[in-house]
Amino acid sequence: MKKYHFIAIGGAVMHNLALALVQKGYQVTGSDDEIYEPSRTRLERAGILPAAYGWFPEKITSDLDGIILGMHARIDNPELIRAQELGVPVFSFPEFIYNQSQTKKRVVIAGSHGKTSITSMILHVLKDQNVDFDYLVGAQIEGFDLMVRLSDAPVIVIEGDEYLTSPIDRTPKFFHYRHDIALVSGIAWDHFNVFPDFEDYKAQFSKLMDRTLIEGELIYCAVDPLVKEAAEKSSTPGQKTPYQAHPAEIQEGKTYLKTESGLVEIGVFGDHNLQNLQGALEICRALGVSKEQFYRSIGSFKGAAKRQEVLAAGTSGILFRDFAHAPSKLKATVNAVKNQFPERRLIAVQELHTYSSLNKAFLPNYAHSMDEADEAIIYLNPHAVALKKLELMDEATLREGFKRADLKLFTESQALKDYLLTQNYSNTNLLLMSSGNYDNLDLEPLKAKFNTHEA
Repeated sequence: MKKYHFIAIGGAVMHNLALALVQKGYQVTGSDDEIYEPSRTRLERAGILPAAYGWFPEKITSDLDGIILGMHARIDNPELIRAQELGVPVFSFPEFIYNQSQTKKRVVIAGSHGKTSITSMILHVLKDQNVDFDYLVGAQIEGFDLMVRLSDAPVIVIEGDEYLTSPIDRTPKFFHYRHDIALVSGIAWDHFNVFPDFEDYKAQFSKLMDRTLIEGELIYCAVDPLVKEAAEKSSTPGQKTPYQAHPAEIQEGKTYLKTESGLVEIGVFGDHNLQNLQGALEICRALGVSKEQFYRSIGSFKGAAKRQEVLAAGTSGILFRDFAHAPSKLKATVNAVKNQFPERRLIAVQELHTYSSLNKAFLPNYAHSMDEADEAIIYLNPHAVALKKLELMDEATLREGFKRADLKLFTESQALKDYLLTQNYSNTNLLLMSSGNYDNLDLEPLKAKFNTHEA
């Protein structure tokens, strides 16, 4: 029986991998200095929740087949140091995924935005078409118990992140997967704390493209000028396949794909999602799924968690939640909701939560990203700003950065909640965007507003 120990087992993807290895029949242990829900309960149910929080070098023994090191751990982690002393193999998350999939066809979905949605669409179609495959995706998807699967399947579909690999490997994760097929959906400056220079950030995607082998394929979004330029300049000897948004039309708030066989209703919307869908179609084609099969399956796709997720819907208003936080994601989501329901008022709320978004030097990148909203609101927590040792931006600074003179700022969760509850949601959509949770904002009273006559 293989034995692996996780350093920082509580992370969203890390605990999913731990659970996947338990399903595979491996012996799994782990440590972390904090574990939140739902990770805690899921690890407990599997019998692998650490008995106590903290780092315990005595857990590291020479009979381990390997250590799986999470990004949350520090380079001076006591368990990591002990593993290095004993010569136990240490794998970063992406290195371990590659180690387990060397004999498979490896598909990597990369990009500053859209990669979770594209990966989710691919997984949905492949499952619906009874294709055997493994996967790694960065969100919980309807119909999938885990965010990771490792089996004897001949194919693995991987959401490839450009963020750093581990505390001891400062290169992007997506280099380690050694793809056969790569898709790049978009390039827009993100992870300002890791890539303060935009040229360096863009270079990571060019390097990924160049690693496509002669028998491989590079699929790229030609609508994005930076992606198009990088792909056309790429030295890869592999096949290059450009794509753009799938043709579609909107009828009464619903989106329909235009296909050779007629209109196909889908459950997602917006130009960015039509680009994502076309990218997913190109990947499925490369894996042997026909267009007809793709169209038969994609209609039942409901979207990944927190991606244009409908929390409540009334007769004339919808409460949406979306993971959008980077400027390009924010603009795409706001525009998509407004274009889908042009006759409805749109209240858009953005929580500045990440290091990049809270950094005054990065703020100009958000210019005009909320222009399409009828009302634009920013929420930020002064405590979160202080923890990141950044300057707290005031309303005037944010209005200048977003180029929105009527932008409203809230710095207390309760005040934001009170304000939103005073609004009339008749013929109005509310869009909540964040990679956080507005400091545990209780959404139930807001949901109730959309289940009354007001919405």
